[in-house]
Amino acid sequence: MSHACVDVYQGAVAALVPYFVSERAYTYAAASGIVLAASLLSSVVQPLFGAFTDRRAMPWLLPVSTLAAGAGVALAGVSGSYAVTLTVVAVSGIGVAAYHPEAARAARKASGGSHTAMGWFSLGGNLGFATAPLLVSAAVGTGGLHASPLLAVPALAGAALCVAALRRTKAAAGATALAAARTEHAAVRDDWASFVRLSGAVVCRSVVFVGLSAFIALYVRERTGGGEVAGTAALFVLYLGGAVGTVAGGRLATRWGRLPVVRWSYALTVPAVAGVVFVPGPALYACVALTSAGLYVPFSLHVTLGQDYLPRRVGTASGVTLGLTVSVGGLAGPLIGALADAASLRTALAPLIALPALGWLLLRTLREPDMPEAAGATAGRPPPLSVRDQSVRDP
Repeated sequence: MSHACVDVYQGAVAALVPYFVSERAYTYAAASGIVLAASLLSSVVQPLFGAFTDRRAMPWLLPVSTLAAGAGVALAGVSGSYAVTLTVVAVSGIGVAAYHPEAARAARKASGGSHTAMGWFSLGGNLGFATAPLLVSAAVGTGGLHASPLLAVPALAGAALCVAALRRTKAAAGATALAAARTEHAAVRDDWASFVRLSGAVVCRSVVFVGLSAFIALYVRERTGGGEVAGTAALFVLYLGGAVGTVAGGRLATRWGRLPVVRWSYALTVPAVAGVVFVPGPALYACVALTSAGLYVPFSLHVTLGQDYLPRRVGTASGVTLGLTVSVGGLAGPLIGALADAASLRTALAPLIALPALGWLLLRTLREPDMPEAAGATAGRPPPLSVRDQSVRDP
C-alpha cells in the first residue's frame, strides 16, 4: 500500500503535462523537461541509495522519502516559475529514488524470493501509477494547477503506513538478517555481464514507457478529438494494464520460467506499440492496453532477475532495475518532445516501435541466474518451490 502511495508521484508528473501545456503554454520540449526533472536525479541517486542499503538497513528512509516525493509534486503547480517547477519536481524524484531500494530489499526478505509475492509488491506501485491521472484530474482538472497541494494527501497516507509497519519491525532483527545474508552470499559470484545486458533491455522498455507516459494523453486527444477526458482515459489504461500485467508476470514465471516470459513480453510489445502509433479510432485504446501489459508483465521479473544476478548486492541491483534503468528513459523525453515540435507527435512516437525488439535481442541468450535460491536464504527460510520441484520432492 505504501508502494502505491509513493508511485502516485511518478505517474502524477506525466499526468500534469497537459495542464502545463494548456495553462502555461509550455512547448512539448519544455513539458517533457518536467518529466526529465523527475527522472534525471532519480536515475543518478537511486543506485547510491541501493549501495547504502547493501551496507546497512535504513528503514527510517521509507516514510521520509515518501513525504519528499509528495511534497515535490504538491508544490509543482504553486509557482509559475519554470525553474522552481523543475526544482520541486526533481525533489520528488529524489524521494522516489530513496524509497525503492530499501522497500525492494524489505519486500524480498518478506516474500522469501517468491516471484508471485514480488509481483504483488510491484502491483502496489503500478496501482499508484494507474490512479495518478485520476487524482490529478480530480484536483488539478477542477481547481487548476494552483490546486496541486491537494496531491500531498497520498504522501501523508503512505508515510503513516510506513511508520505503522516499522513499529512492528525490530531494527536489530533487520540488521542481523542483512549481516547474515552478506555472510551467506560471500562465496557467491555476481554475474555482472548478464546484469548489464538485462539492464540494457530495461532501458529499452523504459524509453518506450516514459515516452508514452509523457505524450499518450496529448496524442490520443489529437487523434480522437475527445478532449482532456479522452487523453486522461488513455493514460489511465496505460497504467492500469500494468497492474494486471505485473501480477500475471509472477504467475507466468512460476509456470514457464522468468526469462521465457520476459522474452515473449518484449516480442509481443513490438506490434502493440505499432498499433498505438498507427491504429485509428477507439481501437487505439485496445492497443494501449496490450502495450501496457507487454511492458509490465516483466516488471517484477526484472527486479528478481537483477537481484539474483547480483546476489551480493541486492540493494544495488534493486536501485538499478527499479531506478537507474527506468529513469534513464526520461532522458529520451526531451528528444521525443523536440521531434514532435519539429514534425508531429506521430512521427516522434514511431521510433519507439523498434526498442522492444532491441530489448529482446539483448535478452535472447541470457541464462537463468546460478543461485535464484539466494532470496529464500536471505529471508531465513527455504526458497519457494516451483511446480516442477514439488512434483519431484513430494512423495
